[in-house]
Amino acid sequence: MNLLALDTSSNACSVALKVGNQLLENHVIEPREHTKILMPMISGLLEDAGVALSGLDAIVLGNGPGSFIGMRIGASVAQGLAFGAGLGIIPVSSLAAVAAEAMESDDADCIVVAQDARMNEVYFGSYRKGADKLPQREDQERICSVGELPLTGRACAAAGAAWERYPELMQANRARISHLVPVSCPRARYVLQIGEMSGAVIAPESLAPAYLRTKVAEKPSPGN
Repeated sequence: MNLLALDTSSNACSVALKVGNQLLENHVIEPREHTKILMPMISGLLEDAGVALSGLDAIVLGNGPGSFIGMRIGASVAQGLAFGAGLGIIPVSSLAAVAAEAMESDDADCIVVAQDARMNEVYFGSYRKGADKLPQREDQERICSVGELPLTGRACAAAGAAWERYPELMQANRARISHLVPVSCPRARYVLQIGEMSGAVIAPESLAPAYLRTKVAEKPSPGN
């Protein structure tokens, strides 16, 4: 499949393009600049690959959870491109994308991912490595307060920005964390990998961002 993938759910603005056996990627950490740089990044990759949007099979979107503003930017761009080119969208968990990179760079077969959700809360997901080497979700991704996340079961590696953002989170779960893998933001190349294996294409108008927090209309905290 020829696929364009993007994720703007974190401080990273990340785009990847797969055309045949060619994989191109642009991944930059630019907080609050996504609206300025996302489309030029996409256009640049398409130009480098010599392909038009109409030559793609689908758009893969890192669909959160994450920054509300970032997710809205990614969803709007993905929907606009998909409508314009007559493409479907494959939504992928941004937490799972972090787990996928952590699993590739580390020898752990289970990863717990925690991302900062602001207001002393975290987005959390637990994953095991599947036969295809990609993360398989062990339970429902969720949002919870930092103090309400005592882990149970076997020891796992950890990834995501929240472990360093909230030292008390690591302290409370030290017995269940074998080590921290230094992967904090989702990369589009892993969003693309998961989406390609999933193949779960939906119509652009059916896209529903995975906010997890119900109060999505409230004014976000600075930097979110």
